[in-house]
Amino acid sequence: MYICNRDTADHRQRNGLISRFLLSCDDVAGTPLSVTWVTVEPGSRQVLHQHPEIQVYVILQGGGLMTVGGETRQVHTGDLIYIPSNAKHGIENNTDSVLAYLSAATPAADLRKVYDQEHLTPDAH
Repeated sequence: MYICNRDTADHRQRNGLISRFLLSCDDVAGTPLSVTWVTVEPGSRQVLHQHPEIQVYVILQGGGLMTVGGETRQVHTGDLIYIPSNAKHGIENNTDSVLAYLSAATPAADLRKVYDQEHLTPDAH
């Protein structure tokens, strides 16, 4: 059995976002899924990025502006957003309260590499 607690998970913190790695490709052999718990402070945003993995965001708390492809819409607690493979996407907290969402992607990604070397580095565009 694999269990990872949000509060003790490996994480990356930058630009008003905290991304906690709940399940990465190297945590469970053969897993087809990676999962991240992300909090976004008011006024902060995730950089627009894209990757081959199919992904969903589930809004756990708060809301924000979600962009997928060329479409941007306001999202709220309880919403699930489907992100197709290679669709440029990102979320911005345009509210006065913390936004929290769960991200799940398949196939599983090496989350540490994605955050440190690829799509979500501080200088990514």
